[in-house]
Amino acid sequence: MLQDNECRHCAEYVAGLSIRKPFQGPATYPVTDFQKILFLNGPNLNLLGVREPDIYGTETLADIERLCADRAVALGLSVEFCQSNSESDLIGWIQQSREGYSGIIINPAAYTHSSIAIMDALAMLDIPIIELHLSNIHRRESFRHQSYVSLVASGIICGFGAHGYELALGAMANLIGTKREA
Repeated sequence: MLQDNECRHCAEYVAGLSIRKPFQGPATYPVTDFQKILFLNGPNLNLLGVREPDIYGTETLADIERLCADRAVALGLSVEFCQSNSESDLIGWIQQSREGYSGIIINPAAYTHSSIAIMDALAMLDIPIIELHLSNIHRRESFRHQSYVSLVASGIICGFGAHGYELALGAMANLIGTKREA
């Protein structure tokens, strides 16, 4: 399980889920019986809602976290969100996820196309991995068509905006066998 200082966030207990918020000091939260899914968000996703809204939409990462929290409860899952602009933070969280998580949903953002290190870290896991992108990376610039993460992911969801996060949760529930509702 990720520690607060490792994720540089504190946990806020919301409807039976641990949701990561900007660091405000140590926090504790109850453990649930739900299988825990780790959402990892890469560089610049902290600027969702203001950065290129014509491509990435107007929802903020906090908006997406709230959508996922509600969806997770219905699916019998709990979710934890982490975001960093640092490749080393993302790799550290991936390595720590070997204990206590049933799956990872990762939006590696620009690291999709460049990070062999993130691919290698994900490859050592024995849990399902879903690669996620807000935009359809295959309809964009040609350099975005290459994904190192796809080489180790169970599947990929792209082009559905913020709704893609909810779709990824449904897919993960199917992969790990906890689906409660469609």
